[in-house]
Amino acid sequence: MNEQKLIQTALDCGATKAVIVENKDIVLNAEFRAMCEANRCGVYGKCYMCPPDVGPIDELMAKIRTYEKGLFYQYIGKLEDSFDFEGMAEAKNAFVQVSQRLLDALRPVLGEKALHLSGGGCGLCRPCAKVTGEPCRHPDRAMASIESYGMDVSGTAKNTILKYINGADTVTYFGMVLYHESQAES
Repeated sequence: MNEQKLIQTALDCGATKAVIVENKDIVLNAEFRAMCEANRCGVYGKCYMCPPDVGPIDELMAKIRTYEKGLFYQYIGKLEDSFDFEGMAEAKNAFVQVSQRLLDALRPVLGEKALHLSGGGCGLCRPCAKVTGEPCRHPDRAMASIESYGMDVSGTAKNTILKYINGADTVTYFGMVLYHESQAES
């Protein structure tokens, strides 16, 4: 599957925009873990796919560096106003569905070795089984937070067609599927 087909697959799955980025253009910063530890999103320690359970930041950033490319995609949700928290939650749910459809579409092409990271944490189960003390209910579908791997989404988007901020009354979520060119060619 060539790069244009990967991008089209993301769009067909509901992404608003998508691009292919070279690994060297992925901006990583361990300081993003500090934001996770400050619990700005309220999920720290409450989700298997977020810190601290997802693993040490240095190991996760090193894992990203083992891939050659990434399919970087975004979903832009419309809001009634900047205080439309219900709209933000609906957009997050829609983004989770986009990510899951993309996982289903690309897994047969890229295989199990591709790494699919989702913006703002997994979001697949509410609440995450971590909260109830159970094992992950969907380990084959769960996606780690793109931020928990130390990815600077804004910095990575800066040199692409993807905008981090997409205007008034919108909320934007990002995901990335990391892969090796040989995976996409097979």
